[in-house]
Amino acid sequence: MRRNGFTLIELLVALALGAIVVLLAHRVFVAVVEGADRIRVARRALDREANAQRWLTEAIGSLAVGSPVGGAFEGTADHVRFGTWLPTGAGGFAPVRVNVAVHAGRLVAHQEGADSLLLLDRVRAVAFEYLLDPGANARWVHEWLSPVTAPLAVRVRLVRQVASSDTASTVDTLLLLIGPRG
Repeated sequence: MRRNGFTLIELLVALALGAIVVLLAHRVFVAVVEGADRIRVARRALDREANAQRWLTEAIGSLAVGSPVGGAFEGTADHVRFGTWLPTGAGGFAPVRVNVAVHAGRLVAHQEGADSLLLLDRVRAVAFEYLLDPGANARWVHEWLSPVTAPLAVRVRLVRQVASSDTASTVDTLLLLIGPRG
């Protein structure tokens, strides 16, 4: 005698295998979505850091030291203050006094008459140094105050918290070259 159809055991085995395949596919899909979210967050952080470096380079590169709008270049080990020409929304440039320092674990550029600009997150410490003499015997100083000149360059050493750890740190160094000194 010949049977048509499946037994209950065969049907249960097929359903169990199908459920396992669906469960595995769901886990793979969730992992892909979470990975894409982590990549998106990391890309935004890298974009912000690149934009911060670009902004600092442009701001330091277009100093207005010694001019009536620029004022003095003031730098200590924990902050730097200077006048610069920054682009406006109207397509021109405007003189702005800028103070760059760490506040509440963030490297921030305070611009007079404008909102503060967040440059970097997770900053534990910062040390600014100023290039006095170039060449093989380059001299870096920890303080600069001059109403008419600026250093040749500003070196920024940042101690930053590693994103995945509360205790681990990295040290980043930025070298910001200054254009013609006045």
